[in-house]
Order: sequence, then C-alpha cells, then structure tokens
Amino acid sequence: MKAAQVTGYHQNLELRDVDEPKITGPLDVVVKVGAAGVCRTDIHILEGQWAEKSGVTLPYTIGHENAGWVEAVGDAVTNVTVGDKVILHPLMTCGLCRACRLGDDVHCESSRFPGIDTHGGYAEYLLTSARSCVKLDDSLEPADVAALADAGLTAQHAAAKAASALRPGDACVIIGAGGLGHIGIQCMKAMSAATLIVVDRNPEALELAGQVGADVTVVADGTHVEQVLEYTGGHGAEAVLDFVGEGGTTSEGVRMLRRAGNYYVIGYGENIDVPTIDIISTEINFIGNLVGSYTDLQDLMVLAAQGKVKLHTARYGLDECQRAIDDLNAGKVRGRAILIP
Repeated sequence: MKAAQVTGYHQNLELRDVDEPKITGPLDVVVKVGAAGVCRTDIHILEGQWAEKSGVTLPYTIGHENAGWVEAVGDAVTNVTVGDKVILHPLMTCGLCRACRLGDDVHCESSRFPGIDTHGGYAEYLLTSARSCVKLDDSLEPADVAALADAGLTAQHAAAKAASALRPGDACVIIGAGGLGHIGIQCMKAMSAATLIVVDRNPEALELAGQVGADVTVVADGTHVEQVLEYTGGHGAEAVLDFVGEGGTTSEGVRMLRRAGNYYVIGYGENIDVPTIDIISTEINFIGNLVGSYTDLQDLMVLAAQGKVKLHTARYGLDECQRAIDDLNAGKVRGRAILIP
C-alpha cells in the first residue's frame, strides 16, 4: 500500500510502498482510511520536536486524525464489524489501568499513539484497536469528520470543561478561529449560554467565526485586549480558551481574564510567564488540555450528527501530503486540511 512517511527530520514527507497492516491480536482492527486530518503537530514532528518524546524509529507513517471503514477485525471484536464507518480515538488504550478504569483513557499507562509513536493514517490502511473505534451515524462520512478525531476532540474536551463552569451571561474569550478554534466555537455554542468573544488577527478567520457561532469578533490589532475589557465592563472574561498558545497570546489572554477566571491552554509553543503573586491574589486558574476521552469523542459525534459541529476543510490527495503540510504551515488553510487516500 501507499503511505506518506517521515524518513528524516527537517525533510519532506516521502510517499512509499509499505506492507499493509495485519490482524495479530484478538482486539485488533484494520481500517481502510477514508480521510486523515493534517495537524500542526505533524509539522512539529517533521521539525523533530517530538523525536525524543515519541522515541519512534524512522521511517514511520504519521497521521493521528483518522476515519474510514472497518476492513478486518480480530476474533474477540464485538463492537464493530467489517464495513462499518468509524472514527478513531487517537489513542490505542489498554482498558485495564487506573486511568482507563476512570474513563480517562487519554492518560492510559500503556497507550500507543498512531501517527506519533507508531504508524498512523497517512496511508491506505491503518491498524488500530476495538477500543478506539466509534461508529459513525449514517448521515456522516469519514471525510466529514476525520479531523474531529484529534483537533475536534481537543477542542470539545476544553469546551466541555469551560462550559461546565460558565453561567448564562458570562463572557468566554476564544483566541484563534483556525483549525481548532472554529470547532471550539461550535462546541461552546452547543454546550453553553455564555457570550462568545472571538479574537483573531485574520479577518477571514473572524468571518468564519461569525458564521459558526461567535457573538462578538475582535481583530487582534494591538487594541484587542482593551476592546475585550471594554466589552466586559473592565472586568475581563470568566473563561479564556487559547487555541494559539504562542506569539504573545498567553500574556494577552491573561490580561483579558477576570478575577477567579479560568485560562484553558490548548495551543502550545511558548511559556506562560505570570508572577505567582498575581495568580494567588486574583485566584486565576491555568488548565491544560490534551485530547479528550473516548466518551468525549462519542459526545462530539452526536453534535456532528445533529449538525451542531461542522468541519470546514481543504481536501488533498495522499500524493499531495507535502503540499497540504506546506499550505498549513503558510497559513493558507481555512479550517482543517485533510488527506483523502
């Protein structure tokens, strides 16, 4: 089969012929990939940022946002059958450790992460596990939802945390209306009655934000912090969801946060530099967000089937994988890029 592989860091992806994955365990599932999302983490992988953390041996296939059709199953698999449409939770988890027993599979003690530390979905077929498969509603197709497997799941995970602490009339600032942010806006709109204030430097992204649920849009032009403070009566927002996490957004986001507010860190790339006395005296909270749990993904698929969360995508063939990466890196992608094998 064809697969787009990392053959060296700081090098372009290479489309190669590799062996198709096979069933070797009773809970294994092989999926024919219908679509694979292109994520900024894939750029960071090519830059070598994940090399030490993942410990992966090159060459290997990336792609951690995957959906498709079940091609083969192990003899103990009962939740899916050949031909089912599925979206895949990004982690392959054990189901037996403390975290899994608590439903917090993202912190499984013996997980594997296709596309990060083992072969992923930039390919025609992908090996996963029964525990990772979420069946899709008849109204959904793999290409409609693939990027929700990680980007959407991360956005939903953060939005669910924020929504549980927000009351009607509260203000929620969303920094970044791109690939993750435009999903987070829709999740927040579906789960919360808070006023959504979206900040982005790109007018086109803000136009999309308005279309998918933003109540207020603010151009990041150097006066945006003051504009948000003015809109919130000088108090700041009860919640800030930062989908960027670099380029100064963290210091600006903290300035937009109300006393006792919650700052949800989703995007990453820079350090948060806040004097501890300021954290204590205002009782602000910093909350990290990784991908969500299996049940988070189930909830997100319900929102997708209800039409409350829709992906805006740019589609590429598998042989266009490097162009998709380059377009994303150059800021040319509105919404999410996906590869269609």
